[in-house]
Amino acid sequence: MISEENRPTTWQTYKRLLGYAKPYRWLMLAAAIGMMVEASAAGYFTALMKPMVDETFVARNPDVRLTLPLIILGLFFLRGIATFSSDLGMARTGQGIVRDLQVTLFDKFLRLPSKRYDSEPVAKLLSRLHYDTTQMAAAITEALKVMITDTLTILVMLGIMLYQSFTVTVVMLVVGPAIALISSYVSRRYRRINRNIQEAVARTGQASMESLSGQQEVKVYGAQAQELARFRDLSKGSLRLSMKMETTRGAASSLVQLLGAFALALILFAAGLDAATGKMSAGGFVVIMTSMMVMLPSLKRITNVQGPLQRGISSAERLFALLDEPNEADTGTKALARARGEIEFRDVSVTYEGQNEPAVRGVSFTARPGTVTAIVGRSGGGKTTLARLLPRFYEPSAGEIRLDGEPLTAYRLADLRRQIALVGQRVMLFDDTVAANIAYGMAEADSGAIWQAAEAANATEFIDRLPQGMETRIGENGSLLSGGQRQRLAIARAILKDAPVLILDEATAALDNESERLVQDALNHLIPDRTTLVIAHRLSTIEHADQVLVMDDGRLVEQGTHAELLACDGAYARLHRLQFRDNATG
Repeated sequence: MISEENRPTTWQTYKRLLGYAKPYRWLMLAAAIGMMVEASAAGYFTALMKPMVDETFVARNPDVRLTLPLIILGLFFLRGIATFSSDLGMARTGQGIVRDLQVTLFDKFLRLPSKRYDSEPVAKLLSRLHYDTTQMAAAITEALKVMITDTLTILVMLGIMLYQSFTVTVVMLVVGPAIALISSYVSRRYRRINRNIQEAVARTGQASMESLSGQQEVKVYGAQAQELARFRDLSKGSLRLSMKMETTRGAASSLVQLLGAFALALILFAAGLDAATGKMSAGGFVVIMTSMMVMLPSLKRITNVQGPLQRGISSAERLFALLDEPNEADTGTKALARARGEIEFRDVSVTYEGQNEPAVRGVSFTARPGTVTAIVGRSGGGKTTLARLLPRFYEPSAGEIRLDGEPLTAYRLADLRRQIALVGQRVMLFDDTVAANIAYGMAEADSGAIWQAAEAANATEFIDRLPQGMETRIGENGSLLSGGQRQRLAIARAILKDAPVLILDEATAALDNESERLVQDALNHLIPDRTTLVIAHRLSTIEHADQVLVMDDGRLVEQGTHAELLACDGAYARLHRLQFRDNATG
């Protein structure tokens, strides 16, 4: 959150926002010319009221019977072209800005450090990607069009009125500051309310996403009423804020119109005095009346434009604050084509942001190239944290991690991550084809290599049964596949990547026996000739590991082979007895 002292001014934010319109400046220039023509046409039409009344109805001049209608037709034809140009130009600019902002923001999301996603739910970030970018574009385009067109219209009408009657102009100058004062107050209030509304929208989106994503848990625990009540409360809060904003808008709009009506009454009085002394004709009075009637909607729109404008400014503040956050640290300069795979942890500790106790405390070990290192222990012992450190999803609070004798931070981040393949319990697949999921991030892979990877992962036995084989779309996160099938696709992806370092994060923990057998067999094709870290819950899967690390409360409490640790009769032996006793009783 931005503190009030550091919060940029409205103009600073809007100026930065306008920077996104630079690629569309020629479109905006064409639109601005159209707006000027539009306002000028409105002014010229108003000025035509004088000859229309004086010459047509009062003097009954036959010469204007044909010329005035033709002039009016031509004028409105020109105005129609100008309106079309300005609307199309601003619409294209707005849509272009939305696209550019969304691409820029999505790129930022991909570069944020992993810990950033721990502090804010994805639903909130998605709200910024879709809702805030649209509001920002509205602030640039819709609000800008209203401000330019209606400001020009007001200036033109004021000029016409000044020419017709100085008294009327003075009346307008008295009422104008009062309208500006109200507009300023509305602006500040809109901005404050909109910040609250956007936060409420994000909270509501997060709550609904949680409820619908976990709909099976909601149903099985009978929590529908609880979730509905939570959503209703959040929606009620959003409604209250929206009504507060609408009340402000409605009151401001009504007050401005009332002031306009008061000004109109004064104008009528002053015009009556001028007419009595012969200073104003009937046509001149109609021009003044028409000018006022044209100005009132413009004044109303300028007041109401504070809504989209301040929504855009509030959205811009939030987005710019996010865009200004630091990316993942990538200060390494050392290139790395392919690592040997020697991993060394030196007295590594990790404390997550906002936590008092470290998740990992003083861990040291070495994993040699081509060996399997199993990491076991109770839940919450720090196993997964160790695995997250290797791709630098998180950074150690103390100590150092080395790959092939060099600190991880010495390598370029992209080079480092190219050395690592990850297969976790929760597989991330995309709503695309089987082939695209296996070759994810490896666009250069040919169909033969993809098929070989799938075959090595024991995935071809189910791929062959799919309607379009490799070209079958698998749904969101592989929803059309079973858990074991998703795991085998993840393993095929890791085989195709052929990285020298492999991380297996409880890859078989949630599978049935048959799926586990197939996945374990696939892993046996993947593991050889790599440095493998296996985070395991089932100890039976790591009996042949070259070394076993036993984690407890963030500390490395035991280290050795399966047989050595059983012989020590320590923490590992207790875990082993407990697990196999549970299996026996189960």
